[in-house]
Amino acid sequence: MNTKKSKLSQEVIAGLTTFFTMSYIVIVNPQVMSSPGTGMSLTGSLTATVLISFLMSFIAGIYIKLPYALAPGMGLNVFIAYSLIIGEKIPWPTALGLIFWSSVLFIVVSIFPIRQKIVEALPNNMKHAMSCGIGLFLAFIGLKNLGLIVSHPATYVALGDINFTIALGILGFGIAFILYHKKKPYAFLMSIVIVTLIAIFTKQIQLPESIFSLPDFKSHFFQLDLIGSLKWSFIPVILAIFITNLFDSLSSIIGLSTSAGFIDKNGNPLQLKQTLLVDSFGSLFSSLFGTAPATVFIESSAGIQAGGKTGISSIVTAFCFLPCLFIAPLITIIPAYATTPVLIFVGILMCQTLKHIHADKMDDIIPIFLTIILMPLTFSITQGVLWGIVSYVIFKVIVGKIKMISPVLWILAIICFLALVTEHSTLIKYLMTFN
Repeated sequence: MNTKKSKLSQEVIAGLTTFFTMSYIVIVNPQVMSSPGTGMSLTGSLTATVLISFLMSFIAGIYIKLPYALAPGMGLNVFIAYSLIIGEKIPWPTALGLIFWSSVLFIVVSIFPIRQKIVEALPNNMKHAMSCGIGLFLAFIGLKNLGLIVSHPATYVALGDINFTIALGILGFGIAFILYHKKKPYAFLMSIVIVTLIAIFTKQIQLPESIFSLPDFKSHFFQLDLIGSLKWSFIPVILAIFITNLFDSLSSIIGLSTSAGFIDKNGNPLQLKQTLLVDSFGSLFSSLFGTAPATVFIESSAGIQAGGKTGISSIVTAFCFLPCLFIAPLITIIPAYATTPVLIFVGILMCQTLKHIHADKMDDIIPIFLTIILMPLTFSITQGVLWGIVSYVIFKVIVGKIKMISPVLWILAIICFLALVTEHSTLIKYLMTFN
């Protein structure tokens, strides 16, 4: 009996640890999704973030029965907000519709063995390049929003003047680094809290008149545009969301299962099909609630290290999110320079995948380079994915390595090529205008 009590208390502690490790998403995700230019509501984004984190972490605990927690993914939220809504000027209800259709594809792929075919079709170097490119894009946005990087008419970008708020952001990054280095689960959250408190004491921001408020179910809930998002021109975007979501999920799941020992005798993650299914439905519900796709959080590893072994820990994490529904006024005062250091830090962590890239031939190096560099330079994750896949196939054909291109990769490359030609070819645009 004492053993059972000990195990239960261990799961509770693990669940709390996971929550404090990933709780920064309650603050950062709404700010990303409601960035100037998206047209999305901060309070609506907050409600959607909290509810999807609660619901999917709870379902994960019940169905997967492993200590995996879910929430809107970093990288995916930046992709939706900055690349699609702001960059490509896609209305946010349409963007939510695109998430919905990519999630439907994700569900089909998770049920049938199509997933393995797509995973096997993309070279490992390209998968790691995509992750690194997203990380660089994320860090660039963080530096830009902080004001450390500014636009310049001659050099395009330049270093901004270091004022008090930028100094606070740099301090926040330093705090996050120190706590992260010491393996503290609250590293990101504490960085945000300390910088916000300093901003309050120095009168950079003011406390709200009230701390508590009711959840905002009106702004985003079921506001997605399913019909408007069903266009031929959006197929590459749906595919880009799907691929980004798929590999983000797989990398987190593989990393978590390997480090925790949740693998079978063949070295494959336990409950992989169930985990991917929950992950795909998390994306679907996210589009309905009005936020970026929910995915398995790598921060779940903190709870696993704290002793989490079952779904009980995920259920504990889930219920920790619920009180956050009622503190919107408190979260809305948190300044951007308190949260941008987290964006930069997460971006740097994602760039760690560079160490897994092994390439010494130009037909490998060029697609990798294009995938990574075009994401921040074009302000679009989609462009990095499209150019990376198309260039990989083209250069393999040029050097006579056609056998390395699988039928699935041919199909992906053709779709990506058509997307690039349709969207960016001035000749086709001219002919369409002429007709």
